[in-house]
Amino acid sequence: MSTTSTTSEMLSDEEVEIVRLVREFVTEQVKPVASELEHANTYPEDLIDAMKEMGIFGLAIPEPWGEAQVSLPAYCLVTEELARGWMSLAGAMGGHTVVAKLILAYGTQEQKDTYLPRMATGELRATMALTEPGGGSDLQAMRTTAKVDGDDYVVNGSKTWITNARKAELIALMVKTDPEAEPRHKGVSILLVEKDGEDGREGFHLSRDLPKLGYKGVESCEIAFDGMRVPRSALLGTQEGVGFAQMMKGLEVGRLQVASRALGVGRAALEDSLQYAQERESFGVPIWKHQSIGNYLAEMATKLVAARQLTLHAARAFDAGQRADMEAGMAKLFASEVGMEIALDAIRIHGGYGYSTEFDVERYFRDAPLMIVGEGTNEIQKNVIARQLVKRGNVDPV
Repeated sequence: MSTTSTTSEMLSDEEVEIVRLVREFVTEQVKPVASELEHANTYPEDLIDAMKEMGIFGLAIPEPWGEAQVSLPAYCLVTEELARGWMSLAGAMGGHTVVAKLILAYGTQEQKDTYLPRMATGELRATMALTEPGGGSDLQAMRTTAKVDGDDYVVNGSKTWITNARKAELIALMVKTDPEAEPRHKGVSILLVEKDGEDGREGFHLSRDLPKLGYKGVESCEIAFDGMRVPRSALLGTQEGVGFAQMMKGLEVGRLQVASRALGVGRAALEDSLQYAQERESFGVPIWKHQSIGNYLAEMATKLVAARQLTLHAARAFDAGQRADMEAGMAKLFASEVGMEIALDAIRIHGGYGYSTEFDVERYFRDAPLMIVGEGTNEIQKNVIARQLVKRGNVDPV
């Protein structure tokens, strides 16, 4: 499904061209190999290198550090295109973008000059480490600590579900710098931890890769920290205890990125179903002419377009400098549920073939649930939406 003219009008001509270039890349280079790589759980080195050359890892980074910054709506559409080919590719640049936004918004001049130029080219890839094995969505309950010792922080604890943990060289690590702080979020800070190759650094232990239903090819790992020392200059910005607020703002982008991934998976499932429904015949006619199949297609397309507009609405609000936690939560909630529904309907349309690994729709069905639980579960999104709804008192359009 092509980008509508209404959507194109909110982008610059250059941004439209970038989205189309990524779409072409996905169609010609990603889709032909995605199934084989995914089933073998093979890291897509060549595709990641191609993404670096296209400047995809620098889309959130402005001059003077980057050369191809785009608006957040354009970034969401690029993410959708990547996920249309293989959701794992979109995941490989999601956390990287959040870290770039964090450094841009809160980093010192030295941190910006040190990291952003290399992040823009993909030479330095970044990820974030928030979730802990016993904490889940309750980030304030984290047990990973960073205590000052001379000119260093000494870090102890563990994190889990860290995307790109092996391949990323920079980690935005959430820690407790004041475990006794009340309220709890006042004791949270973010450290920018540079690794030294896949083995990290002394006191850094990448314990294992997590086995997953979908989201193959790109690793998700557990990490342990045992007396890991980082310089005090690794603190994001200059003030301790503000890391929770910093990350919550970063997660507005992260949740829109996850919503866009869901759009890409849903769009791929719809496109495959639309083609199959025209080629497959039963009772002498293409199956889309049977009302039940036609209804599926109509509902899938309607939900997808609605979810895209909700996501782009939130992206525009963020770019306008408005508080967008409710809008990003709505987009992530709705788009992820829609992505899952469309993936299931695609299997219904394909019938028995939808359950076969010879068709891509079974992969979409395995990839889609990640967006429901990732970047804050949908149950958490509802809490965010409800709190902001009570605070704002309305959803007036103007």
